[in-house]
Amino acid sequence: MIPAGLSETFQRAFNRPPALLARAPGRVNLLGEHVDYNEGLVLPAAIDRAVYLNAAPLDDDCLRLVAIDLDAQVSLRMADLEQKIDASGKPLPSWALYPAGVAWSLRQAGLKVGGMQAAFTSEVPIGAGLSSSAAIEVAFATAWQALGGWQVDPIELALLCQRVENAYVGVSTGLMDQFASICGVEDHALYFDTRSLEWQPAPIPEGLSLVIADSGQRRSLAGSEYNDRRAACEQAVEALRRYLPGIHSLRDVSSTEFAAYSTYLDEIPRKRAEHVIKEIQRVRTALSAMQRGDRQSLGALMYAGHNSLRTLYEVSTPELDTLVELTRKLPGCVGARMTGAGFGGCTINLVETSQAEVFIDGLKRGYLAATGNHAQVYLCRASRGASIE
Repeated sequence: MIPAGLSETFQRAFNRPPALLARAPGRVNLLGEHVDYNEGLVLPAAIDRAVYLNAAPLDDDCLRLVAIDLDAQVSLRMADLEQKIDASGKPLPSWALYPAGVAWSLRQAGLKVGGMQAAFTSEVPIGAGLSSSAAIEVAFATAWQALGGWQVDPIELALLCQRVENAYVGVSTGLMDQFASICGVEDHALYFDTRSLEWQPAPIPEGLSLVIADSGQRRSLAGSEYNDRRAACEQAVEALRRYLPGIHSLRDVSSTEFAAYSTYLDEIPRKRAEHVIKEIQRVRTALSAMQRGDRQSLGALMYAGHNSLRTLYEVSTPELDTLVELTRKLPGCVGARMTGAGFGGCTINLVETSQAEVFIDGLKRGYLAATGNHAQVYLCRASRGASIE
């Protein structure tokens, strides 16, 4: 739903009506965590919580931004994108790096990116593992595509937005988040091969809803923690190459091969690799279950995925574990797991639509009793991808 007051805020800030409204959803990941940088398979879904952006073109090659949720604004010249400074020469605030980075990435690709006035707001919680930054990037890319009158392939647009994170903001993320925000299909997850970039919609079994539970812990996805896990995966590949010389990544290692050679790995690389290899297989199995409408198998795979993230990849937290364990005794829950990179954030729950409200109430009460903290719990649907409204 378009947030109330967005166009009025734009009108007050810029003394003109907006020319367009762009929308880009956040995402959850049903299965396939920490495998995108191992060239694996993932199963995200766009959600019906989105970033909304009002925009109008400018002739003076400037970018004027209003971040409504932060009560902040900044102006910068397109000529200064490389320097990451505002119009007065000060460093850009961290929130402005995402729209500025989109302009930089699109221009680097030779696409027409003119000046713009923009006001934006987000229903996607920041730092909760629901890809709020990717949604901002995609919203701005969608707006510039409309204003510039050009079109690129959706995967190419996702890659250009990913480049914002990797080369402009400086976070080594995979492609899944931007892909899901652009390519979302209503009532479907997206079975996405991060190596070949091929994908297909995967139907969420009828009668099930997505319920997102926010632990209240903001992800302190310390670069060191994230990078340590990537490094451990790379160490595992190097060690396994002594026995499997043709492998490029953990994606190339079968469960049988891993069982044969895992004893030759140090403990930490072995644990990280075991999660990745088995998680990729869980995604393959989940696609088959979804195509059959087999909700019980899908739910069991989600619980197994969470246990692997907790014990092998060690990215869960006591709060996330509590949210998952509570669901086992609540009516209507088919499956649950942490979603996103971990170290805080949210869980994703597949719940019988007819019992969703009872489930939400029970989860909130249980979490408060167990931790003394309040969980924000959202009933969601799998959404279509980014659009001009």
